[in-house]
Amino acid sequence: MKKISSFIFLSLFIFKIYTGKAQEEKWYKGNLHTHSYWSDGDEFPEMIIKRYKDNDYQFIALSDHNVIAEGDKRKTISNDSLYQEAFEKYLKEYGKDWVQYEKGEESLKVQLKTLKEFRPLFEEPDKFMIFKAEEVTSYLNEKAVHMGAINIKEVIEPRKGATIVELIQNNLNAIKEHEEKIGQPVMQHLNHPNFTYAISAEDIIQLDGERFFEVFNGHPYVNNYGDSIHDSTEEMWDKVNIAYHSLEKPLLLGIATDDSHHYHKFGSKWSNAGRGWVEVRAKKLSPATIIDALEAGDFYASTGVELSTLKFENNQISIKIKEEEGVRYKIQFIGVKEGATKSEILKSVHGIAADFEISENVLFVRAKIISDKEKKNPYREADTEVAWTQPVTKKRTK
Repeated sequence: MKKISSFIFLSLFIFKIYTGKAQEEKWYKGNLHTHSYWSDGDEFPEMIIKRYKDNDYQFIALSDHNVIAEGDKRKTISNDSLYQEAFEKYLKEYGKDWVQYEKGEESLKVQLKTLKEFRPLFEEPDKFMIFKAEEVTSYLNEKAVHMGAINIKEVIEPRKGATIVELIQNNLNAIKEHEEKIGQPVMQHLNHPNFTYAISAEDIIQLDGERFFEVFNGHPYVNNYGDSIHDSTEEMWDKVNIAYHSLEKPLLLGIATDDSHHYHKFGSKWSNAGRGWVEVRAKKLSPATIIDALEAGDFYASTGVELSTLKFENNQISIKIKEEEGVRYKIQFIGVKEGATKSEILKSVHGIAADFEISENVLFVRAKIISDKEKKNPYREADTEVAWTQPVTKKRTK
């Protein structure tokens, strides 16, 4: 009965994805993984949030490690002239009535503002929203497991585990327990699985309730593309979903994030803003509607490519790109056929629009849109802008 219920749930959310009704809804751009001086970022949260808002994002999750921007925290600013000058810009932007600091002969300590304090500076109905969030961070020996918890009310204390799978599951359970406790939707996502090569597809397959992971993360140390002995995150994604499909579990969905830490030094050695985000289709901009749309798979992940059409109707995926002049595009439909043990490109189209009808022998399909436009300040040199849609399965009829 549990397997049947899971399959019905999967069919329902796939039916909702990219429907004609959803076409009437709005797209909202957001980053779900951002760091500030509250943990290991190198900028004040107000300056970070202003940067995202000024660059046409509609939501952001400030997700520092095992902490929320609340309570009393004083940050000692590096004596490096770069960070001293950044403080002066912060002071000039917000003024001495807002910025509380102590400047000695050899040190500068600044009182960090809380989410409650700076939220009113930025939030506007249906224009911009800040999620209260945390990156729940735990370790097993030298292996790191980081998990995003989006739309929480209080800090979720990280849990340990004797194995990587147990550690992830324990923290996933902690986030789910928090969701039940507060009575509001909380999004959980597994971050950068290839960071320290801590997490494999086989590990994710064993989890109960994992719905999201980062198919792309902009931090230079996360190994998105794998290596000669480790899968890329895209390869992991399809391996996991082959198993999830066979188990009649909801498919794993892929997000793109910045994981931004560095706001004053730029280049592939630094974790900068603007490398990856999600475009979410929802009725309005609110925590509940954005998370509901994410859980329904009504979004795509991007490092630059934008879509004007994304529909899934009558078992057909339809895609149209917001074309940039002089840029060429390739749309790949990547899926898995019955009996196959790995994914393959089922159809490839050069141009700005393509359709794909899911046949009976295809388990699931997702699309990857690749442009020849080089990414400004890329994760890896010579990367071009891409986008990923979410995997969908054929809607079965009785």
